[in-house]
Amino acid sequence: MTGGAGFIGSHLAESLLDDGWEVWALDDLSTGSLANVERLRDRPGFHLVVDSVLHWSAVNELVYKCDVVYHLAAAVGVRLIVEQPVQTLVTNLRGTEIVLEHCHRFEKRVLIASTSEVYGDHREERALAETDRRIYGPTTQKRWAYADSKAMDEFLALAHHAEHNLDCVIVRLFNTVGPRQSGRYGMVIPSFVQRAFAGEPLEIHGDGEQTRCFCHVSDTIAALSGLMDRGLSGQIYNVGSEERISINGLARRVLDLTGSSSELEYVPYGDVYGIGIEDMLHRIPSIAKIGETIGWKPERTLDDILADVIAFERSRSEVAL
Repeated sequence: MTGGAGFIGSHLAESLLDDGWEVWALDDLSTGSLANVERLRDRPGFHLVVDSVLHWSAVNELVYKCDVVYHLAAAVGVRLIVEQPVQTLVTNLRGTEIVLEHCHRFEKRVLIASTSEVYGDHREERALAETDRRIYGPTTQKRWAYADSKAMDEFLALAHHAEHNLDCVIVRLFNTVGPRQSGRYGMVIPSFVQRAFAGEPLEIHGDGEQTRCFCHVSDTIAALSGLMDRGLSGQIYNVGSEERISINGLARRVLDLTGSSSELEYVPYGDVYGIGIEDMLHRIPSIAKIGETIGWKPERTLDDILADVIAFERSRSEVAL
């Protein structure tokens, strides 16, 4: 798998090892970390290759060795998009192109991790289905560079499927959260929990009335594995939770669960990331298609997610002390 030392990748690697698979994990550690896979380093069947998905020879060797490929490597997070837009585009576009080229060459089934960002700026409060139109802003808005790069990943995979009969499946992930996720690149739940424990203000961008749906990483992993095993080739599936909450509501719930006295601090979106980043009001997945295909739906609630993230961050704080 690519991105194997990342947040989702490390959880997927652990699950695959538990199921008896041998796992080759490729990661350049730019957003992933050795800490994520520390518990896996001594497990039989786990191999970490510290290299880039942009290196043709490394991807060539690893794809040849594997039976199936999970392509998770990507430049992610709003802050990274703002600070390193070239890296975002090159990693997402060229990296996926290289992976698809070798999966076609060696006839390997591949799962491409995409994102709910490809839907763009839908303003209405309704669930988004895989066939819905994409609504984007101008190219001067940097957020759309990330969305477009992931949309092109999907186009590339579908083109390989149509032209070369590549065996592939695409998943659009909606806010996967859980233990080991970093708040460094703008992920809201770990950021809120870390600030709550530190007694720092919980920074809310905009008015906080934007809503999001959060899916536990263990549920996401079950969906990825299920689709790899049984999903139809050339298809796109949403993976996420339908349980929705506003960012204001999320902040209050984190404060209640942590017992923190941190205040809420409202910051205009432009002051955080500068000009060129827009926020979306709502992002709700329709998961009817994946449910009909493999019978999947999330088993963990938002309270379960928060409990796990809080327990993880509390244990990290205790170790640091």
